[in-house]
Amino acid sequence: MRCENTRTLPKLSQKRIGTFFEFARSACEVRCVLASLFLCVAPVYAQETSFTSSTISGLGARNIGSAAMSGRIAAIAGTREPSGKITLFVGAASGGIWKSDDSGTRYRPVFDEQHVQSIGAIALDPKNSKNVWVGTGEAWTRNSVSIGDGIYQSTDGGETWKHVGLEKSERIARVVVDPRNSDTVFAAVPGALWSDSPDRGLYKTTDGGKTWQLILKGANLSTGCTDIKMDPTNPDIMFAAMWDFRRKGWEYRSGGDSPTAPSASGLFRSTDGGTTWTEITPEANQGFPKKPYGRLAVAIAPSNAQRVYAFVESPESALFVSDDGGTTWDKRDKSQWMVWRPFYFANLIVDPKNPDRLFKTDGSLIVSDDGGKSFAVVGGFQGAHGDAHDVWIDPTNTQVVFVGDDGGMWYSYNGGSKWWKGENLPVSQFYHVSLDDNDPYRVYGGLQDNSSWVGDSQYPGGITNHRWENMYGGDGFWMFPDPADPNYLYAEYQGGEIGRVNRYTHEARNIKPRPNYKEKLRFNWNTPIALSPNEKGTIYIGAQFLFRSRDHGQNWERISPDLTTNDPQKQKQEQSGGVTVDNSSAEMHTTIYSISESPKQKGLIWVGTDDGNLQLTRDGGKTWTNVVGNVPGLPKNSWVNWVQASNFNGGTAYAAFDRHTFGDMAPYVFKTTDYGKTWTPLVTAQDPKGVRGYAHVIKEDLVKPDLLFLGTEFGLWVSIDDGKSWAQFKGNHFPAVAVRDLAIHPRDNDLVLATHGRGIWIVDDITPLRALTPDLLKQDVAFVSARPVQQRIEGQGGWANGDAVFVGDNPPDAAVINYYQRE
Repeated sequence: MRCENTRTLPKLSQKRIGTFFEFARSACEVRCVLASLFLCVAPVYAQETSFTSSTISGLGARNIGSAAMSGRIAAIAGTREPSGKITLFVGAASGGIWKSDDSGTRYRPVFDEQHVQSIGAIALDPKNSKNVWVGTGEAWTRNSVSIGDGIYQSTDGGETWKHVGLEKSERIARVVVDPRNSDTVFAAVPGALWSDSPDRGLYKTTDGGKTWQLILKGANLSTGCTDIKMDPTNPDIMFAAMWDFRRKGWEYRSGGDSPTAPSASGLFRSTDGGTTWTEITPEANQGFPKKPYGRLAVAIAPSNAQRVYAFVESPESALFVSDDGGTTWDKRDKSQWMVWRPFYFANLIVDPKNPDRLFKTDGSLIVSDDGGKSFAVVGGFQGAHGDAHDVWIDPTNTQVVFVGDDGGMWYSYNGGSKWWKGENLPVSQFYHVSLDDNDPYRVYGGLQDNSSWVGDSQYPGGITNHRWENMYGGDGFWMFPDPADPNYLYAEYQGGEIGRVNRYTHEARNIKPRPNYKEKLRFNWNTPIALSPNEKGTIYIGAQFLFRSRDHGQNWERISPDLTTNDPQKQKQEQSGGVTVDNSSAEMHTTIYSISESPKQKGLIWVGTDDGNLQLTRDGGKTWTNVVGNVPGLPKNSWVNWVQASNFNGGTAYAAFDRHTFGDMAPYVFKTTDYGKTWTPLVTAQDPKGVRGYAHVIKEDLVKPDLLFLGTEFGLWVSIDDGKSWAQFKGNHFPAVAVRDLAIHPRDNDLVLATHGRGIWIVDDITPLRALTPDLLKQDVAFVSARPVQQRIEGQGGWANGDAVFVGDNPPDAAVINYYQRE
């Protein structure tokens, strides 16, 4: 057998055996083949090589979806082509841009190579639809929203992209191209969500993005621009909405600090292309509401530019209509779906041909046919998913209406009366993931506004949407199979609403711990649940106290005092919301956020809180020590996003801290080997070691303690030297999407990624990563170990589903050779 050194291949690669596998009739024979191949090349040493992304990205990753539940859509842009087909660009909240050339039948991602995947706005040039403008950073500012890094332009229909400025904007709500001049573009920038910023307002470029001018600035550092609409008959006339807002970990305000507090929000009008602006006020514009304002939205009827609609959040939130270009106004609808949660739903879309027909996004999509006097529900919690964010109406046939909501894309061909759900966009937003020991194993996880699901890691014919099963409701978070009874699983929705679910009948029993008399328990929006690695069937859940159950949640015992700072100033959620009070568990604070029991030392439990405490007990909860003060250089009150007890040593643990809710997007990751007495920085703001994005999860390998995996808001990083150096994983063009959780399968050695925007991904067999050492990296070429090959009898499964579906990839169906090769 001849072995060749092909230098064009990646550093660490996997190659399927084709002809070899045909002759190998058992896994044993295949392993012998691998062994003989390993002996073909003697180690050849060269100069020392650094550990980089290209070192590991030859390892593939496969997306198993699902697209059944899909995920939040933030922006839509489309055009009807001369062929009759519709070209669509769909911007996911945290899953990049997807393009369809055939009216939504098939999609492909076109933004995966960029540094961020959160999309706020998409605009097509009216003169040339190949010119596409994208504002990054979602503007529907919920607690889990991601961030962007400015504005991008494509001149070839999304095939390639160029970053063209506004890199400090963080989020962009709207982009408008002047129909007279393709180089003149306006960008509405709300700006930073969690901190003050001067980089807010309405920006204009007249040279195609080479330079930008701030043409409308807020009155303070928390006010930005959220909407810009242009008169279709005279583009020099524009309306812009300014919004004063701020989110903290424990409160949120749209407008001022209370329903009557001063706010810098407002609606402005320009008649000279944005050179000067005049605010619309009740004093100068009859019928317009009194201040203070929260979020506003504006729309101009394409068929009648004198018809202007404005939604105004205020103490008397309502829709207002002008028939004289914004000079005077009439108050119209103020029903629930008009005024509910403006920070998440403020968007107005007018029918291109009928000025009286208006869509408003909200928990349910509503439509008016009488100029806003009355509305009817046309899509929401019955016909569609609900929580709509954007609407695209075909200007050539206004019966064609496409909607993006928290459950993906929805299509109507009769003006919104009936809906077809798109099941081909795998942009689901997982928070957490767990695995079982079935063969093949199954994947469990909870998603933003899309409940809790279980699906196959592989299946004959591919992993279709039908192989995923919905098990629990609400916003899904943690989900585990019960290790003591495989007929049951644990799942939860927001605020600690944990249930024990029969996986076959779907019968569920809520087992959430109950408060004592006159007591209030504080459960985080993303309440942590943990299974004991030492006592099969024992589970933990955290409020401000740590609870333990040894009987499947039938009874709970408190095993801690209040482990948080118990700061009363961060417990006023009933006052949260600003102009419109919005009290949900999304702002519940001073809570436990992370739990980890040591598999090496029974009774040793780590607990991290969202207000900056890192607590340790070594006696099963009898005594606790707060060790966060020993973490060097860590700013006070940092969220403990993740704490993990080591798989190898009782005194060793890892902690990932998060400060993005203070406006600090840097990662902070530390390690202790002495029960928290001292901590070694692995990644910090001062020394990020190439890691981008605030840290969500740090995982230690199950076999090699020096092998670490770090999930951040911008992807997955790997270290083979105990955190001294890191490399970003980009296998199979894995995008810079938020990695919220990681799981390693102990039998299959797969690394499973829960992404918040692109579903579940699997890196099949991380055994090669365990073989990487500094000595091996010095070699020119070497074969590295792989897991034993399992030959399966070919199964039958799957069915013809047409083109408008997503099918997740299976692992390779043949043996795999892993090799390392220097570039």
